[in-house]
Amino acid sequence: MNRDQRIVRTSIIGIVANLLLAGFKAGVGMLSGSIAIVLDAVNNLSDALSSVITIVGTKLALKKPDRKHPLGYGRIEYLSALMIAMIILYAGFTSMEESIKKIMHPTTPEYTKVGIVIIAVAVLVKVLLGTYVKKVGKDVRSDSLIASGEDALLDSVISFSTVVAAVIFVLWKVSIEAWLGAAISLIIIKAGVEMIRDTLSQILGERVDGDITKQVKATINSFEEVHGAYDLILHSYGPDRLIGSVHIEIPDTCSIDELDHLERAIAKKVREEHQVTLAGIGIYSINSKDPQVQKDREKIEKIVLAYEHVLQIHGFRIEYEERTISFDAVIGFGEKNLWELQQKLVQSVQKQYPEYEVTISLDADISD
Repeated sequence: MNRDQRIVRTSIIGIVANLLLAGFKAGVGMLSGSIAIVLDAVNNLSDALSSVITIVGTKLALKKPDRKHPLGYGRIEYLSALMIAMIILYAGFTSMEESIKKIMHPTTPEYTKVGIVIIAVAVLVKVLLGTYVKKVGKDVRSDSLIASGEDALLDSVISFSTVVAAVIFVLWKVSIEAWLGAAISLIIIKAGVEMIRDTLSQILGERVDGDITKQVKATINSFEEVHGAYDLILHSYGPDRLIGSVHIEIPDTCSIDELDHLERAIAKKVREEHQVTLAGIGIYSINSKDPQVQKDREKIEKIVLAYEHVLQIHGFRIEYEERTISFDAVIGFGEKNLWELQQKLVQSVQKQYPEYEVTISLDADISD
């Protein structure tokens, strides 16, 4: 079963389970006059709608690339996750409105043992459903499923609180229904805001998971000719579609034919092992004929890395006849003044190599 089939199947399971739970809770809530249980039922309906949106989003994301969207429609899954988050937020505000009305005009709930048992069973169902949906979501890298799973687990806590309120009323005749409904509403609103924030962050463009970038670089470095992989940039066009570029360091003895074969082999292996498409592979040439080059590199690297936010140098090249030194330096995001740092780095290197023209390009710390 492929990724899309697993998402659809899991979503259908979520729809059926939430509709059944909503029916049970709505019935118990209306019979007992419990606003908290009724709101919990409404929340189950919103969960079912979330699963429908997940299915629709997954299907739309499968559309083939066209002239207008040559990289496909995979990012639609992020939009469907955003819609789910907005539904959850709306449900939270609606619940808060109803709870405030009940606080201002209180009514006395009537619970039955059967109703309490039904809600208790619903708690167990929600825990199992949420755990399952979230696990599948992580396995297939579906933000919509992960959001649905987290929401289901949150519902189980809310439902458990409802059971506690019912037991308190049965034992001591103290009704905390309306206040519990308000607390539930705050939890739902908080969850909705967090989901919207996280989804907008993904749409804006987040740093790619460090495990993925480290694995891709390790695969590239596994080739004997490669002496380093740098500047790996990956763009997400959906949870399962990463496209990017990288620079590699190779000896200057490598011929054009050998280089062409190497680039093709690297791209093929990365695609097969990590489902990542390398659209471009840049080259840094290493002077392998003069041992003095490595000594100078180590000396300059020590000078540059002494600065706090300098993480790495690469693409090093020194020309003794032309009297030039050039390399790239990776700078952490903690550095506030890049221009000033660049000037300090150039001056520090030129102090040791006064007869050389020094060029340093600053790279952002894009990937681990």
